[in-house]
Amino acid sequence: MSGTRDVVSWTAIIRAYAERNPQEALFLFRQLLQQGIAPDPHTFSTVLKACAGLLSHKHSLSIHSQVIKSGFEDDTVLSNALIHAYSRCGSLAFSEQVFNSMSCCDLVSWNSILKAYALHGQAETALWVFSQMDVQPDASTFVALLSACSHAGLVDEGARLFDSMFEVYGTAPQLSHFACMVDMLGRDGRITEAEKVIRSMPMEPDSVVWSALLGACRKHNETRLAQLAAEKLRELEPDNSLGYVLMSNIYCLGGSFKEAGHVRKEMKGFRVRKEPGLSFVDIGNWVHEFASGGRFHPQKEAIYAKLEGLLGRLKEMGYVPETNMAMYDIEEENKEEQLYYHSEKLALVFALMNSANDGGVIRIMKNIRICVDCHNFMKLTSSLIRREVIVRDLNRFHCFQDGLCSCNDYW
Repeated sequence: MSGTRDVVSWTAIIRAYAERNPQEALFLFRQLLQQGIAPDPHTFSTVLKACAGLLSHKHSLSIHSQVIKSGFEDDTVLSNALIHAYSRCGSLAFSEQVFNSMSCCDLVSWNSILKAYALHGQAETALWVFSQMDVQPDASTFVALLSACSHAGLVDEGARLFDSMFEVYGTAPQLSHFACMVDMLGRDGRITEAEKVIRSMPMEPDSVVWSALLGACRKHNETRLAQLAAEKLRELEPDNSLGYVLMSNIYCLGGSFKEAGHVRKEMKGFRVRKEPGLSFVDIGNWVHEFASGGRFHPQKEAIYAKLEGLLGRLKEMGYVPETNMAMYDIEEENKEEQLYYHSEKLALVFALMNSANDGGVIRIMKNIRICVDCHNFMKLTSSLIRREVIVRDLNRFHCFQDGLCSCNDYW
């Protein structure tokens, strides 16, 4: 890239990569610095979006120090971007530090810290912070709060918030708020009430609403409503595998293996492909990617051997593989083998192989929701190795330490 480009041109090209290729965005930012060009607040804000998509908070820390050196530490927009970046990298404490150090917080500042608490399962703290807000909340504020309540099982508090949106704050509930309510009630097993919320909506439910109901049906093994939700989801997003996969899981849980086979056959017939489970772990200055099975990793055999030894020790501690949603037409032993090679397990073992002596936090990012078996595996492993393991899945952070998870097994 030519050194004659100005800061506006550099910022534009960094923005193009910030979300879809964060590593490349950071590389371009370093090139900008090497060209002797001083980043402006827009540049810093853009590169912080890239940092939010990475595993480690070390990149956010580096950009933060440059923000301070450049004299922009009092810039509200940059502080908001830092809150977001730190929280997405699993460093809630740094998000709090930035928020608490701000001399002037705008609505985005408040919403950013509330979203951070929601992402990390700190619902009660989010509600307390909301009580301290000195600006008028908006629709995004309530999405963050309702999401926090949903992930923590604070159903009554969430319902009161939902009712207060229009009555107290004059904010009309939108699709995202109804989706949060369906998710909240469904997680708590109040699926009939969740259905009533959908029936009462003043607009047509979207795929997010039906996905929330379907997820609740899977959790509580409710077949009738699951069939309705899966049908609606397939109508709205025919190429989305979620409806097929969750419906198949529900049938398997209920012992209806023939119906589960029909669903998977239908999925194959429509050429709908399930999104592969991928996990990422940051070792040194490299991000390593793992797919379920790990068949193409150059250290596959060493990882398998290490995993086998770890599983043996975990079984002595009481680990029992959750095979009830594995494919029904294979032997029990092979079902267990399927579970053993889930991507997050392989990523964790690889991290242990390459950071055995540092005792630091192991950070893993997964592109889909963590399964029950991997959740149990991570809890026991954190106790065995006496290290904190943080997994960021599609919906939230799970912080495993001393055999417990920050989600309190409610996710």
